[in-house]
Amino acid sequence: MYLSILILPSLGSLISGFMGRKIGATGAQFITISCLILASILSSIAFYEVGLKGSPVYIDLGSWINSDFLSIDWEFAFDQITVTMLIPVLYISTLIHIYSISYMNEDPHIPRFFSYLSGFTSGMLTILCSGNYFVLFIGWEAIGIFSYLLISYYFTRIQAVKSGLLALVMNRIGDMGVSIGFFGMFALFGSVNYSTLFNVTPFVNETSITIISLLMFTGTMAKSAQLPLVTWLSNSMEGPTPVSALLHAATLVTAGIFILIRSSPILEFSSTALLVIALVGATTTFFAATIGVLQNDLKRIIAFSTISQLGYMVLSIGLSQYSVSLFHTVNHAFFKALLFLSAGQAIHSILDQQDIRRMGGLKNLLPFVYSVMIVGSLSLMAIPFLSGFYSKDLILELAFSRYDFLGIYVYIFGTMSAALTAFYSFRLISLVFLTLPNASQNTYSNVHESSLSVIIPLSILSLFSIFFGYVFSDLFVGMGSDFFGNSLFTHPNNVNLIEAESSLPIYIKLTPLILSILGGYLGIISYQKNLEYTIGFMDNSLGRKIYTFLNAKYLLDIIYNRYIVEFGLRLGYDISKLLDKGVIELLGPYGISLTLTNTGVNISKLDTGIVTTYSIYMTLSLLFLLFLIFAPILIKTSLLNEMRLTIIYVSALLITLSLSFDRKDQSNR
Repeated sequence: MYLSILILPSLGSLISGFMGRKIGATGAQFITISCLILASILSSIAFYEVGLKGSPVYIDLGSWINSDFLSIDWEFAFDQITVTMLIPVLYISTLIHIYSISYMNEDPHIPRFFSYLSGFTSGMLTILCSGNYFVLFIGWEAIGIFSYLLISYYFTRIQAVKSGLLALVMNRIGDMGVSIGFFGMFALFGSVNYSTLFNVTPFVNETSITIISLLMFTGTMAKSAQLPLVTWLSNSMEGPTPVSALLHAATLVTAGIFILIRSSPILEFSSTALLVIALVGATTTFFAATIGVLQNDLKRIIAFSTISQLGYMVLSIGLSQYSVSLFHTVNHAFFKALLFLSAGQAIHSILDQQDIRRMGGLKNLLPFVYSVMIVGSLSLMAIPFLSGFYSKDLILELAFSRYDFLGIYVYIFGTMSAALTAFYSFRLISLVFLTLPNASQNTYSNVHESSLSVIIPLSILSLFSIFFGYVFSDLFVGMGSDFFGNSLFTHPNNVNLIEAESSLPIYIKLTPLILSILGGYLGIISYQKNLEYTIGFMDNSLGRKIYTFLNAKYLLDIIYNRYIVEFGLRLGYDISKLLDKGVIELLGPYGISLTLTNTGVNISKLDTGIVTTYSIYMTLSLLFLLFLIFAPILIKTSLLNEMRLTIIYVSALLITLSLSFDRKDQSNR
């Protein structure tokens, strides 16, 4: 049963990809969705057996690599972390496949699209179910490949191809760090198996653990879009909206979070790595929230909210709150998929218009989409009794309860980010649904309500966004809960859940909520009732500078292009000219051939045909020969003694050749 969870999505992807012309679009949709529904049912059973009943499953399929010191098996582990992540990944992937039936119905390459989607899900499942880091790395690379294929799905559009390449190249940086970290694990521990590594880690020096942890965090910075490897995620919006929903909610970006959560027994023994992780996560949260405030592309606004929420997950890991980070990852997956899919339906119905300044007035035309987007936005804002509230606010409370610089830094940045998140969420709602229409009459004449294949996924995701956090909060992060068992490890010195729940002042707990409500209110009145004042602020010199700076993403793309990419291109050109075509060619076959040819040409020039020249050659050769013969007597050197006979022989040969050339020249005359 457990292996079927892995095999079914892969089987659907292969059938849809290689037999798409035989089975057609409908067949590809039916097969991939059926496989995912079966896998979702099996994952629910696995959650009951492994999670609720506490019976982890370990499967070893046999040896993969077996050399002198390296032994790697095809092994899969289904523990509490795995089955928890299987729920959002498979449920959301299934709903996105169903949603895509209507969204992609006019696309001519439906089998290819569904094959990529199922393959993407299969790669993520390999990461979740892996029993060692090398099997995990297979899934890690698989989702990187499928992300490129899906982001650049519309390969006839140059921007889509560029976005796919950007995502692929930037993720290569993280892959390099992760692969070096895995080889460092093998060099240090002699194994890449989870159980071996986690048991030996307490006996290894902290410096080695820190290096390995930071190398793995490099992969997280790339996959989960943390500073500075953050720019690719917003550009990945060039793919179809179902791709954006799957990529941002359940697969690619959560892979970086998962590898850190899985490695909790390693991270807990490196305080330096935890400090770096928490600082980067908090900074990324605020960075992305400030950028999202003034973005105008509907999907990019939601994309920057993803980056900001990923920052919450990362900083929670840096605070050693792995269960809370995992809980927020699951909650975020549901309401972020809801936001993307509802935004995609709004875009699709308004002739693929993504600029929120050219929308407006869709509340009455798309009431269902408006309702579910309100639900997703409120859950994103962490309004009480919705799913996001039970994890997001808990992260901030746990940060403050540390009572140190790191905790205060995380709390301040996280709280300000919460207010900004509420502001741009209701700015989006106002400009898309509540303001006066800003598009042409022809655009609004085509607006239509969702079909059944869209309503069902959005309704289910809405229910998860409302109730999942409430239902599972005590199980995942409640005091005294032992749901995760030995799958997570937190050092006793880093446990502060009781402090956060019982000892914090009430105003510390309510501050994020109050600022979120205030931010949402400002988002409505700024773009609903006082739009002329907002436009007036943006029209002055200071407003234009702020708008340009934030809308241009802190000029980060310009910095990358001017100071990193341009330097790399110039360095590559210099290496190509000086090293490849210079030193290597001169020392390689071309250089040797050229040297021998030139030497032969120069030697041939000695045959001048003039008698006096030959006489000089003979005289010099005779003098040189005499010098060599009597040199051992005049100069006591062992080197000349050893090489004397060889040099005399060569000299005599040259004299003989000179004489022969002389006779030949005289005979010709």
